[in-house]
Amino acid sequence: MSAVMITRKVRKWEKLPGKNTFCCDGRVMMARQKGVFYLTLFLIVGTCSLFFAFECPYLAVHLSPTIPVFAVLLFLFVIAMLLRTSFSDPGVLPRALPEEASFIEMEIEAANGNVPAGQRPPPRIRNVQINNQIVKLKYCYTCKIFRPPRASHCSICDNCVDRFDHHCPWVGNCVGKRNYRYFYLFTMSLSLLTIYIFTFDIVHVVMRSVDNGFLNTLKETPGSVLEVLVCFFTLWSVVGLTGFHTYLISLNQTTNEDIKGSWSGKNRVQNPYSHKNIMKNCCEVLCGPAYPSVLDRRGLMHEDSSASATSAAPPGNSMSSSNSMSSSTAPTTMHAVLCLQKTTAPPIPNEHTPEDVKPSIAASEQKSPSPKEQRPPTPKIPPLASPETDADATITKDKTH
Repeated sequence: MSAVMITRKVRKWEKLPGKNTFCCDGRVMMARQKGVFYLTLFLIVGTCSLFFAFECPYLAVHLSPTIPVFAVLLFLFVIAMLLRTSFSDPGVLPRALPEEASFIEMEIEAANGNVPAGQRPPPRIRNVQINNQIVKLKYCYTCKIFRPPRASHCSICDNCVDRFDHHCPWVGNCVGKRNYRYFYLFTMSLSLLTIYIFTFDIVHVVMRSVDNGFLNTLKETPGSVLEVLVCFFTLWSVVGLTGFHTYLISLNQTTNEDIKGSWSGKNRVQNPYSHKNIMKNCCEVLCGPAYPSVLDRRGLMHEDSSASATSAAPPGNSMSSSNSMSSSTAPTTMHAVLCLQKTTAPPIPNEHTPEDVKPSIAASEQKSPSPKEQRPPTPKIPPLASPETDADATITKDKTH
């Protein structure tokens, strides 16, 4: 058996570490836990479907035809922002290569010196200055890098994310530098859609109740009650979430920084990223440039893999591989026996050979000669006469004479 090296081209997303899932040849990137995302999609699509089926036909005729049109546009915008947030790279930072990781380790050891036994090594931190403010860069032991400012490691996706805000299970992805604006637009548009449907659900029920009564209206449009309940419980959470992120954007702050209290003002630590102006902060977050992904998920890379090749057996060999392996364990003994059988010469009769053995020896000589070497026939030696036979012969000769 021999090993053959095979080189094939693979996409980089197939070899990326972390706990993300990829679809459409690396174009779609999500977290592995997507159950809540499917629930979000089901609630939005289901509620809007009931609204289009029960309320929109009546409201378009009795109130205004623009009501269903605006609802459709708002629904499409919500779905687009949800998919854009869920399927995009939030700003995952690539991990250090083995050579880079070993170089960073050498730098850290050289900077810290020899740590005595039993003492904890100093924290791996680097200080940088941003807008006259000292910011600490922490070392990630999983990714083997010093994280950039405002980056953090997500324990669910197992990746460092630039400008990490939080991991949102409702969208099935992290919210970071590259998809935060789409997340905010999703929450804001979903709040408007929820208020829109909730309001016109109540208008629809009131208008029908004036003509047919409240109980008859509930019997005719049972979907309206379900829509009102869903929108009522969803309204407070979605609108509250939108208000909270509006507050964070006005301060140019992330959810992670707000929870940790990074820029709470203690010890004269101020937010170095804030422009001290609400409009400038909002423009930077919502209208800033679109940052490209640093992962290059669909790039090509070469992968070497070894494959074992087995030589084919000869056509006339009917022995199995197990028999051949067992017989090869003792080749010396078999070879010696075969050589003995080939090199041993047949016995040659002489004067001591008995008379009854000679015919069998002669027959074996006729069968055993090799075609490569023709041996001359063995001369027959007459047997020696015994003393009694010689005396009888002498007496018979005297009588004849």
